[in-house]
Amino acid sequence: MTTELARFLRSSREQLSPEAAGLERAGGARRRVGGLRREEIARIAGVSVDYYTRLEQGRSRSASQEVLDALGDALQLDDAGKDHLLDLVRGQPARRRRSSPRRQAVAPATLTLLETLDQASSPAFVLGRRLDVLAHNTLAGRLITDFRSRPAAERNQARFVFLDAHARELYSDWAAVAADTVAMLRLDAGRHPDDPLLETLVGELSIRSEEFRRYWSARRVHRRTTGAKSYHHPLVGPLTVDYQALTPNDDEDQTGFVYSTPAGSPSRAALELLAGWDARAGRVPQDAPTCDDA
Repeated sequence: MTTELARFLRSSREQLSPEAAGLERAGGARRRVGGLRREEIARIAGVSVDYYTRLEQGRSRSASQEVLDALGDALQLDDAGKDHLLDLVRGQPARRRRSSPRRQAVAPATLTLLETLDQASSPAFVLGRRLDVLAHNTLAGRLITDFRSRPAAERNQARFVFLDAHARELYSDWAAVAADTVAMLRLDAGRHPDDPLLETLVGELSIRSEEFRRYWSARRVHRRTTGAKSYHHPLVGPLTVDYQALTPNDDEDQTGFVYSTPAGSPSRAALELLAGWDARAGRVPQDAPTCDDA
């Protein structure tokens, strides 16, 4: 984990430009690299160059909370990045012993909530560790894909994004979704450094996807809270949803996502059309709202 800490520090430093850090280039001098130098990060963080160098080279195994806070600020990490930095420092040796991951289960009350959200034309789903899709309501299955019909080993958001051709057509900005997906997976890896199933997943995706390897090597971390996502659905066309992340049952290893759309919007009409889709008949009921009704 010390090695991973060193790599994360170096990657974060190299991605931070002098301009973003408020440093002027003397005389407009060109740099051989675009990021900050070690001594610059050390100066901004208020630590010695030697101490920061030892951290980045993996030769130091300890750092106080104050130092981590200062480094996080100096590297301009967001909350997810600062949490990841803390995980990398604290992850060893306490978690050195490997153990079998416990079974992930969604609480009955959460499953009931997912069904209730179907009635509000709100797609909703729950992700667990490794971005495993633990549950979703009917509308989420119709909007994204029905993970319930897939083998258990394939019910994973990262596998879907990188290995399913449908995902590349479904997401309007596939590259942004792919980058965020890997960044979420990287955040999970910091919290659970000895998860053998995560190692297997990362290994498989690295072998099968050049894009995944590129995003993974960037060592970016991301935590979804709120935002918007756009789709181009093969049945109902383009739509954009707002999403809200929740923590079901106070389980930090689970994240629930609820999608919503403004009343009367074309996107709401598209979801209502999709909600009324009769897969067996291959059509929507005659009284179902259409996108043109919005």
